[in-house]
Amino acid sequence: MSTIQPAAESQPMPSPVRRRIEPRDFLAFGTGVGIQIGDRDLEVVLVRVRPSGARILATHTIEGFRERPAAEWGVEYAAFLAEHGGSHLAATVLLPRHEVIVRHIALPGVPDRDLGAALGYQIESLHPFGDEEIAHAWMRLGTGGALLVGIVRKQLLDGYAGLFTEAGVATASFTFSAAVLYSASRLLRRPAPGGCLAYSDARQYTVELYGESPAKAVFSAEFDASPERAALLARAELRLGEEVTPQPMLELLAPPVSLPPDYDLSRNALAYATALAGACPRLAPAANLLPPERRASSSRAMYVPTIVLAAILAVLVVTGIVSGKLRDRSYLAALETEISRVEPQARRAASLDAEIAKTRARIRLLDDFRLHSKADLDALNELTRLLAPPIWASSVELTRDALSIAGEAEQAAALLQLLDSSPFFQNSAFAMPIARGANVEIFRIRAEREGRR
Repeated sequence: MSTIQPAAESQPMPSPVRRRIEPRDFLAFGTGVGIQIGDRDLEVVLVRVRPSGARILATHTIEGFRERPAAEWGVEYAAFLAEHGGSHLAATVLLPRHEVIVRHIALPGVPDRDLGAALGYQIESLHPFGDEEIAHAWMRLGTGGALLVGIVRKQLLDGYAGLFTEAGVATASFTFSAAVLYSASRLLRRPAPGGCLAYSDARQYTVELYGESPAKAVFSAEFDASPERAALLARAELRLGEEVTPQPMLELLAPPVSLPPDYDLSRNALAYATALAGACPRLAPAANLLPPERRASSSRAMYVPTIVLAAILAVLVVTGIVSGKLRDRSYLAALETEISRVEPQARRAASLDAEIAKTRARIRLLDDFRLHSKADLDALNELTRLLAPPIWASSVELTRDALSIAGEAEQAAALLQLLDSSPFFQNSAFAMPIARGANVEIFRIRAEREGRR
């Protein structure tokens, strides 16, 4: 089994290998400052990134920051940035690995706009802090539904953020090692397709391992076991073969074109990765645990590609609008010519439609008159059949909708049911009370003509 070899106390940086510049690398412009929080010290790295490579402009170690007043070491940090022209930069801060819970989860099929809400439903089951308030951040791994999630106690994060604010250090991001390694390893270089396993033994008594494999997008853990045992556990988790050997974390990153003399980059690879992520946050985005309202702005140079692309886009938009208006004007002229050609035919067609509508209305009116006479005769015939002698009708008034009849009968009350039984009349009622005459009853009845309402 491959073993992890301890890093030398001080190793000179080998000359960078000439690499092929990819199209994506032409967007790699920016300057960033990374701060790694250690057990006692703060490791500060200032990096400038260009398509041709990364340059470590300066490094600094703030010793004993936990015991010293924040204002004191804040002045030391500000002087360092001012000396190297980085006073306008907001720092990307790397939290200690043992203070962050790192999880790898899969949410396949969830669109980007819903990932935060979907993760929120599961976040309580991803940490051991119970009811204690936490802060979390996530980033997408590749194009699938895999997410890298970092979780930290909110009290701890607020303590660090307050300490840096007290020191006057502008911070753009608080992140964790797995996030910066995943992003920085894809800046100015491409990761190995078969996976990787990297280690850092900069912290005493523990070894931090980071790996990627086709079976698992990201693995990150800190072990207090022996390096060999830690590597064995990481291999099993990543399902890596023996051909993938453990390597220092520095090997994952694009080697700097230049760096200060006598600087042990191998033991500060995480600080270098943090600075790379801070220099190009768009190309190498790292999950940010700092709330948006507490984030400071970062390097101005990172906006140069955006401004150039926005200007190109504006020119294309204006060109499209102008050409579109010209096409619309030409189309409108052709359309008006065609309209003037067919307009007489359209007016004649409209006139014919109006004449046809008038003729149809006259025909319907004549049909109604013809049907009125037949319907009235049918109603009178039905009334003659119903009011047979000895019933006598003294007056009959027949309109389009109603019937009014007056007369005499031996039993006038039965006439209502008799009329309602006919298909020609309905809702019969006496228009006045029944009066008694000599052996007869005098009545006046009103009824509706069925079907004429």
